[in-house]
Amino acid sequence: MPKMKTNRGASKRFKVKKNLIKRGSAFKSHILTKKSPKRKANLNAPKHVHHTNAHSVMSLLCKA
Repeated sequence: MPKMKTNRGASKRFKVKKNLIKRGSAFKSHILTKKSPKRKANLNAPKHVHHTNAHSVMSLLCKA
């Protein structure tokens, strides 16, 4: 049986650390002038994938 292929888009967007899957935030790439400094700081904070989506992401990364 051939090896499983990792989804390349998912591998660029998610990182597996310990038992959590790290992800980036949306809404922080452009049109930042109207967003408050507090909102931009919150968007830079680390985020994790919700546990209900974790199995789907792990299967895309071939780690499940």
